[in-house]
Amino acid sequence: MDKRTGQFQPFILLIALVVFCESRVVKVPVGPLVHVEGQAVSIRCDVSEYEGPRDQEFEWSKLLAGEQQLQLISTFDSAYTDLSVKDRVENSDISYRKLGDAAVELKFKKVRATDSGVYRCSTPSTDSVISGNYNANVELKVIGDNLKVATAIPKPTVFEGESVELYCNATRGFTEHTFLSVTWSIRKGKNPLEEILAFGPDDKIVVGNNYIQQYSDSGLQLDLRGGGFYGLVLKGAKPTDQGEYTCTAREWVRQGEEGRIWQKILERTEEMGKVVVTPTAQSLVVAVEKNTTLNVEDTLNLTCKVSANGLPNFSLEVMWMVKSVDGSGSPRVLIHIGRDGLLQNGSESVGVSRINAGNLRLLLHKVEVSDSGLYSCLVKAWLPQGNRGWYQAAEKISDPVQVLVTHLEPQFKVTLEAPLTPLFTSDPTELRCQVTDLLNLQDGRLGVSWSYSSNTPGDVSQKKSPIASLNEDGALMAGSEYQQRLERGDIAVSRREPNIFILRVLQTRDADMGSYFCTVTAWTPARQGGWKKAKDVQSTPVIVQWSPKISVLRVAAHRVREASTGGSTFEMSCQVTGQNLQNPGYSVLIRFEETLGGKSRKVLSLSPDSVLQLEEWSEPSRIDSVVLEKTGQLEYRFRLYGAQFSDRGFYYCDVTAWTRDQSQDWIKAVSAESNKIKIAFADTGPVFNISIHSGANKVLPGETVKMKCIMSTLGTTPNNGDVAFDVRWFQRPQWAVDNGGITPLISMDRLGVVKKTVSNDSTQCSLERTDLQTFVLSVHKTQDRDVGEYYCTATPWLLSPATGAWTKGQDLTSAGVLLSVKIELWESLKMPVGYGVVAAVIAGLLSVLLGLAVAHCCFSKNPMHTPRPRNQKLPKLMDLEMD
Repeated sequence: MDKRTGQFQPFILLIALVVFCESRVVKVPVGPLVHVEGQAVSIRCDVSEYEGPRDQEFEWSKLLAGEQQLQLISTFDSAYTDLSVKDRVENSDISYRKLGDAAVELKFKKVRATDSGVYRCSTPSTDSVISGNYNANVELKVIGDNLKVATAIPKPTVFEGESVELYCNATRGFTEHTFLSVTWSIRKGKNPLEEILAFGPDDKIVVGNNYIQQYSDSGLQLDLRGGGFYGLVLKGAKPTDQGEYTCTAREWVRQGEEGRIWQKILERTEEMGKVVVTPTAQSLVVAVEKNTTLNVEDTLNLTCKVSANGLPNFSLEVMWMVKSVDGSGSPRVLIHIGRDGLLQNGSESVGVSRINAGNLRLLLHKVEVSDSGLYSCLVKAWLPQGNRGWYQAAEKISDPVQVLVTHLEPQFKVTLEAPLTPLFTSDPTELRCQVTDLLNLQDGRLGVSWSYSSNTPGDVSQKKSPIASLNEDGALMAGSEYQQRLERGDIAVSRREPNIFILRVLQTRDADMGSYFCTVTAWTPARQGGWKKAKDVQSTPVIVQWSPKISVLRVAAHRVREASTGGSTFEMSCQVTGQNLQNPGYSVLIRFEETLGGKSRKVLSLSPDSVLQLEEWSEPSRIDSVVLEKTGQLEYRFRLYGAQFSDRGFYYCDVTAWTRDQSQDWIKAVSAESNKIKIAFADTGPVFNISIHSGANKVLPGETVKMKCIMSTLGTTPNNGDVAFDVRWFQRPQWAVDNGGITPLISMDRLGVVKKTVSNDSTQCSLERTDLQTFVLSVHKTQDRDVGEYYCTATPWLLSPATGAWTKGQDLTSAGVLLSVKIELWESLKMPVGYGVVAAVIAGLLSVLLGLAVAHCCFSKNPMHTPRPRNQKLPKLMDLEMD
């Protein structure tokens, strides 16, 4: 090796490393860049590791089909701009801004949908050696402003402790690389908007600073049902949760080298409305009822009635207190029951029981004169606070009730009221018989009897029919005329409180109109044991009467969206009007008729419980093309996506009104049909013909025959890929030509999936598509069973360039082609002749072998045969002759 060459090697390697390290790098953001139409957009381009002047020049272009470029703008050549975009550049709708010597950005003042595409940033070479890249491409996607937000608060006024439901429907046009987030916020008074919780865009949950504890205590719950529905439930609302709520939906894209940076491209905010939280202290009412005068040795029975909004959610802490009759001195606590129901303070002579959620009873046995005083009930209402226990929501004390212990005689009054009366037949009726001013009953009991009269109180003769009664032991005894109705549960008699009796008719009949009475009987212990009737008090009558009305139902349909072409959307709305219906529910059935007054077909239905069901709409590829939804209290909307030629006809709503019986089951009330809306669009697409061709109509047994099903198009020829066919082959066997029997053979759908009919396994056939409009049937190893007439049917499908939906065309049927199997004379005789010749040869050979065997066995050992002497000539001749 030459020394000079060895000396230059490190130098050459150093130059190569320098050139390699200084290769020019043109860099644009990682795409695709997604923006919304109408927004301002900037795309940055940087160049580094370059030679030449510090200040670099740039050119921006848009890549078109076939490697063509649309020249947009240049930093050094004013004539670079293409004429098609020159106006936008001159109006600064498209411009550039130098960000430095080696950086520039392409700017769109208001980006358009047509601006979607791949953009190239190029830098002219100023390097002594060409290395690196001189341009870089980035994809820009411009989407429409399709983000919509619809909000609802089902219950804007709630009581403390109830849940607040915040529903937000966020929908958008599907676009790849975009993500959605939903944020709930609240504004309390004039304070700024405060975020509660945000969901997304990557399914993460971000909780506002003031709601972190509430979220950790499960006080905030997400309700994600899908389909654009986002719900936030605030459990255990407090007065501090009152305010104006808003829902904000945002659309995001990922930016940065690895897509780690979220960039917001669109935002919609809708006010959900104001939520009012009623404090418990505002609705809490505490009152003490019961007798105020007793005899010595009687039992003091006081009831503390507690009422509040949302009472079942509370846990109550109760204290009974008593003061002297004149009100002097401090109150004394008789008994204290904690919110957990445990006794914290009391004595054996004092008892407390909970009748129901709002009634607490105090029992003081064998009272004395010293037990006289002012009794009051102190109640503290507690509510759960997530996982952190309980908090006291309200506290209230009742007005004092004066209790005097003396020797008094019992007295009482009876009042009858009807808190629930029917407006229609089958409505429930409830009568309330209340005993008031009850005094001196001591250890006695009360009973009640109910009676009915069909006459009004002004009639001269008023015959009463007993309904039922409760005796002194609380046993129910039914009247003879009402025995069956009481046993079935149609009529119920109960004692709601010791002094309140209830008669309830679950379904009132027309014959039940009339006057009702209740009679209260006071029973006292008899000296000889048992009970004796002390007093009867009858109430004034209550008249139950209404005007029977006939249920009426009307349905009106109107067109919302016209299906003017194949593949478009048809929309129809049905408005329901009902009269004289009690709390009705409606079921809606969409019907279809091809001709007016023709046979109707059920499409889909919506039950009164809002259960959607497909009826006779059974096309697997179009299951999601029909929608029926309830859009209002009495409005239903039907949509048919991608209307096809076979969908033309008349559509209408068949509506049934339902009411509930006593078991809450639906009972049909009345039905009505709407007017009919017609779909009638012209088939403006291409016209298809179908023909069949066979290479040979007569074939020999065992050969393969091919038959072609060829589609032809009249008028405008669709583009390749915009048309597809469902093809089916059929055979009418020779024996069935006269009686019309048809056997399906094989089919190919528009996706190219081939299915052979299970019922025709005897025929060996295959189906292939040789081009877009030619389908070849091959019948292999033809036999007598394959003789007959063959034909094909086809269903064209067209792709709508506007909607991107496939539209089904009319079915086409080809003419038939007859296939026969020819059998020539020689072909029919050569096999029997061959078998006969072989059989004859075999029989001849067997005969020869049999003869030889017999001769050998019979003549080889004959006893009459004597050998001839060799030396005697004459005998030899004689023997020979004899032989």
